[in-house]
Amino acid sequence: MSLLGIDVGTSGCKAAAYSVEGGCIASAHREYPTVHPRPGWAELDSRLVLARVREVIAEVAAQTAHDPIAGLCISSMGEAMTPVDRDGQVLANSILQVDIRGAEHAQRLEAHFGREAFYAINPNIPGPNYSLPKLLWLRDNDPALFNSASKFLLWGDLVSVMLGAEPVTSYALANRTLLFDIRKEAWSAPLLAWSGIDAERLPRPVPSGTVAGEVRADVAAELGLPAGVKIVVGAHDQCCGALGAGICSGGKAVCGMGTVECITPVYDGIPSAATMLPLGLNVEHHVVPGLYLSFLYNQSGSLVNWFRNTFAADLQGDDVYGALMGEMPAAPTRLLVLPHFEATGAPDFITDSAGVIAGLRTSTARGEILKAIIEGAAFYFVESLDALRGLGIDMSQFVATGGGAKSAAWLQIKADIYGVPFVRPKITECGALGATILAGCATGAFNSPAEGVACFVAQDRVFEPDSVRHGHYREMHGQYRQLYPAMKRLLKNS
Repeated sequence: MSLLGIDVGTSGCKAAAYSVEGGCIASAHREYPTVHPRPGWAELDSRLVLARVREVIAEVAAQTAHDPIAGLCISSMGEAMTPVDRDGQVLANSILQVDIRGAEHAQRLEAHFGREAFYAINPNIPGPNYSLPKLLWLRDNDPALFNSASKFLLWGDLVSVMLGAEPVTSYALANRTLLFDIRKEAWSAPLLAWSGIDAERLPRPVPSGTVAGEVRADVAAELGLPAGVKIVVGAHDQCCGALGAGICSGGKAVCGMGTVECITPVYDGIPSAATMLPLGLNVEHHVVPGLYLSFLYNQSGSLVNWFRNTFAADLQGDDVYGALMGEMPAAPTRLLVLPHFEATGAPDFITDSAGVIAGLRTSTARGEILKAIIEGAAFYFVESLDALRGLGIDMSQFVATGGGAKSAAWLQIKADIYGVPFVRPKITECGALGATILAGCATGAFNSPAEGVACFVAQDRVFEPDSVRHGHYREMHGQYRQLYPAMKRLLKNS
């Protein structure tokens, strides 16, 4: 018996099958592009993404005949929703969280309820990155499409429906819509009434780890899966990633290094609004019952992808990023980067700025620019780490996950900037691994998430901070803090 974890991200999807003894049997990965129909718009071709997901499942399934898959679970990006018809067929692209559409509706929402009253229902700070503003934009600007949709599905839900499950969603993903009541664990009647969206057009919220059905017979035959594979409800990718990193108790944090870089602290209960709102922090269900978490995030990984596509499009090979990072200088750079190339996430939620690379000279090499981008994205979080310590989160070390965690150079920069060790687990694709653990719990392979963690999670390497470089970075961070205030007016809506 084996278990399949699927991770559907902004720029690519992964699937990995694990034996219940803890070994990886097979894995597969596919990429897909972001579609930009207009400046400021960002979409995914939902049909293409589903096709890529089918490909990775089929590739992994073909290698597991000797240890058949018993259950699968999906970790996915949040916010982006796809309109589907009554048969679950895709009607249009999904709008990504970095897309600027819908900002006016986020402002109306906050003005109507008030920030504190809204936060008491759905503990997020309204912004255009969430699902609801995009849905309302669609209603106003493409009413024919909006009215023809039977349901709007988040990515974990859409993949499950494609495989044969009922349209249900996890509490964590439901929270990303701005329509979910975190305490009642249901769609919020006041928020639905304000938005005019019928709950019947949304998937039913359920706890992560719920069995949503079995893979339909014809789909199983097409993908090479055995009959009767259970489809288990996963969660938002950062929640699954926290479990895959081994965090199944409060007071700890993980650093996910994917297209979006996300620092995720975990709590034993729902912290008070008085504590969280001044820090710009949300609250969301963890996949482990009784636990909650927050997100501090920016587009760090997408900036590295932009650098590669802009400065090294001709570079070929299996390890392009490794080659580029080999060009980085050992010492901290002489540059300062403001990582506002796209809208930023918590705690600042900056949507009306632009990126800056300051200090360029004709002697500046490509590798120094890349390192400066990584440094600037890390500086974005420095003050927030002190705030998390005030919330009782253990910040003595970070567990690093995601594709970026495979880079020793990247992890060393982060350790030097934050002044704490970074731990790389043996399995860094923790979104898919967390989903695998949930599948194991639902199929009876594990009695608890902690038992799954004990089976799969192990330490690979620890990156200790260099005290001299850390001191230099402290000085650089002081300069970084002056950059945005000095340029804010010039960058606004640029």
